[in-house]
Amino acid sequence: MGKEGIKMIDHQSDEHWMSEAMRLAKKAAQAGEVPVGAIIVHEGNAIGRAYNQVETLKDATAHAEMLALTQAQSVIGDWRLTESVLYVTKEPCPMCAGAIVHCRLKRVVFGVSDGKAGACGGAINLLALPGLNHRCEITPGIRAEESKAILQDFFREKRAHNRLSLTEDLD
Repeated sequence: MGKEGIKMIDHQSDEHWMSEAMRLAKKAAQAGEVPVGAIIVHEGNAIGRAYNQVETLKDATAHAEMLALTQAQSVIGDWRLTESVLYVTKEPCPMCAGAIVHCRLKRVVFGVSDGKAGACGGAINLLALPGLNHRCEITPGIRAEESKAILQDFFREKRAHNRLSLTEDLD
């Protein structure tokens, strides 16, 4: 708390950056994309912001993390993001985790874990493989319930829409 009991916003906190990633995840959902948002922070500044655009771009690699990495590399002017932190609403998949290791991110912070396909400790952990030339710190579970709710709401609405479309086709 700051002066007179007023809560100060800490722009360096995991909570702050994760709330920004949540905002992007909600934009993805509005665009009909799986609601995942990602932000890359370097020295306290956002240098990459993206949300899933697989359907929009018709590109299986257009995950929020991949798009944010590309943007961040462009801003930094280097493919190495050694002092940068990725904030993402859902645990990265193997493709994204591989890119994270190659970019040498310092840390990955994510919301909800993915026990089926997560590659940062959920199903496997590619960010800590001993044979690789780089390992990332991992901070899971930041705003996990909110991340999970966004994903559940999206898929619930998608299933309901699909059922409605099916019944309309039968009429």
